[in-house]
Amino acid sequence: MIKTITVGSCVSVQGLFVRNLPNGKVVVRVGDQTFSGKPV
Repeated sequence: MIKTITVGSCVSVQGLFVRNLPNGKVVVRVGDQTFSGKPV
């Protein structure tokens, strides 16, 4: 499933959903990199 998250104040990242974190953030994978941020 594709998810969009915000990293920082204005950077958005769209990638494959990896997992939910306990603090409410979401982890997505883009290629070999993973990013965590608030879901949009």
